[in-house]
Amino acid sequence: MFGQNIPDPAATAAVPASPTTPRRVSITNRNAGATAAGSRAGGATAPRRPGSPDAALGAFPGAAPKASWGEGQQEEDVKVLTEFQKFIFDSVGEELPTFGSSFFANAPSTFAPILNSPVPSEYVLGPGDELLIRGWGTIDIDFRATIDRNGTITIPTIGSVVLAGVKAGDADDIIRSAVAKLYKGVTVNVNFGQLRAITIYVVGQAKRPGTYTVSSLSTLVTALFASGGPNANGSMRRVQVKRAGRVVAELDLYAFIAKGDKSADVKLLDGDSIYIPAATGYIALVGKVNSPAIYELKTGGDTIESMLDFAGGMPVVADPRRAFLERIDPSKSRPRSVEQFALDSASLKRSLKDGDVLNITSITPEFSNAVILRGNVDQPVRAPFKAGMRISDLIPSRDYLITRASVKRQNQVIATGQDEQVTNEHVDTIAASVGNLVDEVNWDYAVVERINRKDLSVTLVPFNLGNVFANPAGADNIELQPGDTVTVFSQQDVAVPMNKRRVLVRIEGEVKVPGVYQMGADDTLQTLLAKAGGPTANAYLFGTAFHRDTVRKEQEINLEKAARRLEAQLTKEQSQAVANQQALASVNPQVIAAQQQAQAELARQKILQFRQLKPTGRIAFNLDPKERSFARLPQVKLENGDRVVVPATPAFVHVIGAVNVESSVLWKPNERVKDYLKVAGVTSDADVDETFVIRADGSVISRESGNWLFGSIGGLEVMPGDSVVIPEKFDRETKWTKFMRGTREWAQIFSSFGLGAAAIKTLRD
Repeated sequence: MFGQNIPDPAATAAVPASPTTPRRVSITNRNAGATAAGSRAGGATAPRRPGSPDAALGAFPGAAPKASWGEGQQEEDVKVLTEFQKFIFDSVGEELPTFGSSFFANAPSTFAPILNSPVPSEYVLGPGDELLIRGWGTIDIDFRATIDRNGTITIPTIGSVVLAGVKAGDADDIIRSAVAKLYKGVTVNVNFGQLRAITIYVVGQAKRPGTYTVSSLSTLVTALFASGGPNANGSMRRVQVKRAGRVVAELDLYAFIAKGDKSADVKLLDGDSIYIPAATGYIALVGKVNSPAIYELKTGGDTIESMLDFAGGMPVVADPRRAFLERIDPSKSRPRSVEQFALDSASLKRSLKDGDVLNITSITPEFSNAVILRGNVDQPVRAPFKAGMRISDLIPSRDYLITRASVKRQNQVIATGQDEQVTNEHVDTIAASVGNLVDEVNWDYAVVERINRKDLSVTLVPFNLGNVFANPAGADNIELQPGDTVTVFSQQDVAVPMNKRRVLVRIEGEVKVPGVYQMGADDTLQTLLAKAGGPTANAYLFGTAFHRDTVRKEQEINLEKAARRLEAQLTKEQSQAVANQQALASVNPQVIAAQQQAQAELARQKILQFRQLKPTGRIAFNLDPKERSFARLPQVKLENGDRVVVPATPAFVHVIGAVNVESSVLWKPNERVKDYLKVAGVTSDADVDETFVIRADGSVISRESGNWLFGSIGGLEVMPGDSVVIPEKFDRETKWTKFMRGTREWAQIFSSFGLGAAAIKTLRD
């Protein structure tokens, strides 16, 4: 009946088996299906719906199911703000959480019963607990038993053993003694399987009140976590366990959450009730506290110190000299009041009342004993002030004025490879970077900003930085005061006079010694040519290109303005086209709309190409194309970054546009535009009357630019390097279309920006 193996009737005698017995006694119910079913019945019930009389959580500690509360109710907990939270939001503009609510916010939606958790030795056994009994020696025991409602277990051939009320640590000795009464030399080991379930009740201001079936190992904290804890109005400071009509424990969750104190966390018994009363009052801690939140008051004895203790204290940036306490007194005509005090030992003992808001301010992040160095320096610093401190103490040497950007540029000049040094720069940019390794310091002007503490006014005290190093005992080595800010400028921050600026100019091409030269403030192009050894025999004076960075920046601005004007013209032309379409009722409007859309899209593409063009900053000298003497160059004073390119005399003339073959034709003396057009061959769409020439110096010549010997631009003599442009002939409805198709107006724009024939070809393509 118990699934035991008995060799013969004599085996049931209450006498240990003799060693000569042919078969051993074996007590087991491992393979008995009925017994296994009975053991499952002794475990915890499956979880059912909380809130109902039979609700169950199963055997688990510390995990809560997501309850389904009825028709139309969402499974997720709805966030509910208390009236005090709303009041604080209106007062400080911040939604503060209730301290401790996050402890219950992350409860898992599912749970698992305890299967492998160790059973404490103090655990008191009772009906429903399962034991796993194993023994070996004169008999073999492998038996699973569940304590019945009478508090006993029955072991075949051994009999009944009373275990109700026995501690788990004593179960081994009791069962061993029962076996030893009948069998000698048997070693017994007792383990535990499923433990009994108990029924508890969660009532009061709980988030999910109801009846729960939990593990007999559950405590007050684990059951609270299972039920979701207090609701928005429930107390976390006075959670009670009621047993047999009296309060057996009261738990302050603040002590547990903030400090880990579980001294009041009792183990629950079957039938216990967890009662969550309503909170008696709240206060708010805002500002510089480690955990700004709304805190519950437990008694009238809660002080600022005790609440700050729960909040984790104050951070180092809090200013204990200034705390503001806002208090509500409903009995007054104006209920709200505020007072200020320092958080000294006496103030920390002050009691708090329901509705109080304690605001702790931050310290002012100002240094009382510091001076600041910034600007064109190695690195901005905040140095400690010392009595008698001067500029030279803050800037001991000129090395402090080498910026990190300058050092970075110096380090990036070369990179050491395994076998050789390899430059980090492209060959085109090496010459441009010469002389720019260090940011030039404005030695004539630096300034001290000084704050007058009496009226908070700012005074600027300028000084000559160069004199600080040249004459440390002079007046420019100003004595500093606490709070002073010393600013050092570069020559790019504040432009210095021309005669004090660094002028590095690059000249290349057909000169005897091309390179980068440092020039004086009064030096001109002729001076630069002289330093470069003068032009070579192949130098082409008319094609000399002079580029200036400041001119390039101005050209970029003007180019953007021109693009905006073109866009405005496009909008205007489109508006006129719409008006014309409405007036022409006989014309198919769909055809007109398609044509206008195609023209508008083409115009937008041209404007996009136009915006992508980059001005060169080239300045045209307007010399006579046949001039040969470099002494006729204009007396232009040089600026830092200027670039002069003296080309060799070109051997070709470029013909582009509406020609049969775009090509570069060999230049011949005294050849005219019409001669080159004959060689290239114009197409039937060529607008010969609008032909223009882009000179090698960047200037543009059209038929309206002057008087010609042969009555038109076809008689213009072409010089080496010139580009002859023949636009296409278009018959369109608007001036915009003609303009966008490439006429001399484009060439005039490109001439102004120093773009040349390459830009025209880009737009044509």
